[in-house]
Amino acid sequence: MKTENKIKNKQVKKYLKAETVFPEKLLAEIQKYAQGELIYIPKPKETREKWGSSTGSRNAIKKRNDEIYKNFQSGVTIVSLAARYFLSVESIKRIVYKRE
Repeated sequence: MKTENKIKNKQVKKYLKAETVFPEKLLAEIQKYAQGELIYIPKPKETREKWGSSTGSRNAIKKRNDEIYKNFQSGVTIVSLAARYFLSVESIKRIVYKRE
């Protein structure tokens, strides 16, 4: 049941017919390299969203890292923070030393 809901809520992208998107000459040129193949055409770098920006993951991790830093400043040890947040000691060090 839960899997069904995840699948239903997921955005499904439809394939576009090349004939309706590309000019005839461009399509003929593309067909020299790939015929009947599925090709992914990425967005230009300047229009790409940063990782986690559309899902809120980026903000959630920033909030968590801020919390970790405040706890560290309050005297909580790196080993304790690693156990509390289920992160490696090295990850905690990266978070707290990055801000000093």
